[in-house]
Amino acid sequence: MIQPTASFKDNLQLLPPIEGLVRIELADPTGAVVATIENQPGKQGSLAVYQYLGRSFEVVDAEAAAHGLDVFAEHTEDAKNRPGAHPNIDLLLDVIGGGAPLKVLLLQD
Repeated sequence: MIQPTASFKDNLQLLPPIEGLVRIELADPTGAVVATIENQPGKQGSLAVYQYLGRSFEVVDAEAAAHGLDVFAEHTEDAKNRPGAHPNIDLLLDVIGGGAPLKVLLLQD
């Protein structure tokens, strides 16, 4: 696992590339898809973080979510101050707050 820095931009450089990844689906314990992150501008940072979490942890539980928040670095504090502004970070905050763990489904080309 990476050791996150205080900079999201720097952390992204530590993550595996997202080439060939079309989208990520996040599923609850019943298998229902609760969120989708497409490989498109403005979402590629989140796509990289969730791909990394999916490959590093069996599920995104509280431990994985806390690590993900560290990777999002300065954006995590902004998300806490402005709920809804960063929906992919909000998902991690929900898991830490007692929400169901999420399974990361990687959909390739």
